[in-house]
Amino acid sequence: MDHIRCKVVVFFALFFTVSAEIYIVTMEGDPIISYKGGVNGFEATAVESDEKIDTSSELVTSYARHLEKKHDMLLGMLFEEGSYKKLYSYKHLINGFAAHLSPAQAEVLSRTPGVKHLSRDWKVKKLTTHTPQFLGLPTDVWPTGGGYDRAGEDIVIGFVDSGIFPHHPSFASHHTAVPYGPHPSYKGKCEDDPRTKVSFCNGKIIGAQHFAEAAKAAGAFNPDVDFASPMDGDGHGSHTAAIAAGNNGIPVRMHGYEFGKASGMAPRARIAVYKALYRLFGGFVSDVVAAIDMAVHDGVDILSLSVGPNSPPATTKTTFLNPFDATLLGAVKAGVFVAQAAGNGASTRPHRSYKMVSANDVLLDSSGGNKYNPSDCQKPEVLNKKLVQGNILLCGYSFNFVAGSASIKKVAETAKHLGAAGFVLVVENVSPGTKFDPVPSCIPGILITDVSKSMDLIDYYNVTTSRDWMGRVKDFKAEGSIGDGLEPILHKSAPEVALFSARGPNTKDFSFQDADLLKPDILAPGSLIWSAWSENGTDEANYVGEGFALISGTSMAAPHIAGIAALVKQKHPQWSPAAIKSALMTTSTVMDRAGRPLQAQQYSETETVTLVKATPFDYGSGHVSPSSALDPGLIFDAGFLCTTPGIDAHEIRNFTNTPCNYKMKHPSNFNSPSLAISHLVGTQTITRRVTNVAEEEETYTITSRMEPSIAIEVSPPAMTLRAGASRSFTVTLTVRSVTGVYSFGEVTLKGSRGHKVSIPVVALGHKR
Repeated sequence: MDHIRCKVVVFFALFFTVSAEIYIVTMEGDPIISYKGGVNGFEATAVESDEKIDTSSELVTSYARHLEKKHDMLLGMLFEEGSYKKLYSYKHLINGFAAHLSPAQAEVLSRTPGVKHLSRDWKVKKLTTHTPQFLGLPTDVWPTGGGYDRAGEDIVIGFVDSGIFPHHPSFASHHTAVPYGPHPSYKGKCEDDPRTKVSFCNGKIIGAQHFAEAAKAAGAFNPDVDFASPMDGDGHGSHTAAIAAGNNGIPVRMHGYEFGKASGMAPRARIAVYKALYRLFGGFVSDVVAAIDMAVHDGVDILSLSVGPNSPPATTKTTFLNPFDATLLGAVKAGVFVAQAAGNGASTRPHRSYKMVSANDVLLDSSGGNKYNPSDCQKPEVLNKKLVQGNILLCGYSFNFVAGSASIKKVAETAKHLGAAGFVLVVENVSPGTKFDPVPSCIPGILITDVSKSMDLIDYYNVTTSRDWMGRVKDFKAEGSIGDGLEPILHKSAPEVALFSARGPNTKDFSFQDADLLKPDILAPGSLIWSAWSENGTDEANYVGEGFALISGTSMAAPHIAGIAALVKQKHPQWSPAAIKSALMTTSTVMDRAGRPLQAQQYSETETVTLVKATPFDYGSGHVSPSSALDPGLIFDAGFLCTTPGIDAHEIRNFTNTPCNYKMKHPSNFNSPSLAISHLVGTQTITRRVTNVAEEEETYTITSRMEPSIAIEVSPPAMTLRAGASRSFTVTLTVRSVTGVYSFGEVTLKGSRGHKVSIPVVALGHKR
């Protein structure tokens, strides 16, 4: 984090400067979720695994006050009042606090008895009209819960994001046949809009708070653009909330056209907002941890985080041991399902021809091009309206579009202001990684992303346009026609793994060794997703001032999973987060809509985007299948950390407040609905345990397949489980040949009553 220069005033008007930063401190002593007694005067508050904390009980509130008092006493004992600032006390999921300190104070604190760990704060970043139909929700899922107007009933989804635009129809409480009543258990607060004094909550939005103490202490917070309230100044938070829990049947209207009707995955679910991300700088972990801690305190059922670190903290030996991840582990232990992002048309005027005019050839005077790049078509005042009117305006896609200082939205507005029939935006140079998404336009327009086709059009324009000896245009003769506007189509090749989607393998430490736990977990829609947008939102230049946005990223995939998890939770309210995760993963599909293996986008050697056969490192267990997840038949109800080679058991205890259990012996035996071995030597046998969650006894046959370099065997070949019963099976992998690349396969359990679950298998063979 950048050093912040703070002025400190002392007596006699003496001024001096101290370099101060934000630190997250974890303390000896258990947080509320794992405190089993032992402190005189305070009874145990620990919950059973997957059980929610009763934050209203006197036992919990008194122990919470005790922890906060200890934090305050420690700081007050060590440092002079006014020389530091405590930002948050963390009490429910981790025992610690965030404080603004000088490096010297941090050094003193790190050596103080009772302090387990101290780390400097770090930043995090922000990592659909037709997806409900694509996922089969209206026909296969919503009817099982009473229809769309009951889908997600009484499930609270908490969103740690950039806030919400409460006036959007996707969040209106009157867009439902049955009014929202008081929630039976949620205890969160609702802030008022400081400008209007009106509450952010309305029944649909059930909680709304913002967290910015670290951002303020770091000098990054600007109240004029960031809003000191849950108001979304970015657009991202409104977009993700509407994907998961937005109202059903909301018309997506832009520029006078309707692009379909939007719905969240669980349209009846309640929305609880925990704003901790901001437009210009993302967010700070200490603010995000405070938001998560409060969300669990308030009683959310599902937590959606479209957020990830700019880079992992370098203060622990493993990438998954830090206050942020420890807080998420605590949330899961408290019974909260966490969905986290992995790493990010027009009108019809058919078949009439128009002349094309290049922006460079219609400048009002040459001086305009000195201040602006006229080919960007961002400034209508520098172009000659008489020459543009009624014609197609030809513009160039420069680096300004990549940098964000130019936008396709502004091109369309410029063309419309000048009376153009439409516009063409040509890409003459493209950098690897440049992503081109379609953008709704107020007039007909096209972006030509293929450089060779762009050059062909430019050559055609230059050949047909006659000029005088000074290069000035005498006559525009290039022509183009405007065809039908685009309509949304559910392609049979969908789904595909998008280029921006994070890939495995999962790294366990800063030597970038692979962890024996498969990531990502699951694939969900995240490319070109229509959803609500904040009118204040400036995160996407093409959607400034709009009510909806069509954007892409793993940030869009996470709320899909959160909303679908809400539907599973509604049907199975007693299921643990691990059971819900298992149901989603084991029933996912590795085939596209045409019945072919999933494909993944990747760069070729020539830096063009191509499609290749996808692997579990691309899609995890597969693409989510909501209807199957409601009735999986079997679940894998899941200490992974303790079995990681080289891990410090004391460090595990520091972050999780749980001692290591070494019975699993190896991380591959962590009972996850996937199987990964990054260093397979000779033969290794792994155990998995399943539970029958169906209502009747069922017999399962167990089959396996693996690529040739690794042999695979399963035992037993079949097993029968009564309703509620659990049984184990083993998977044995043997190296046949060392290839230097991972081998992929799967284990499938097929039931006699129609249930079927599969888990992906990945292994890398090594020599003895």
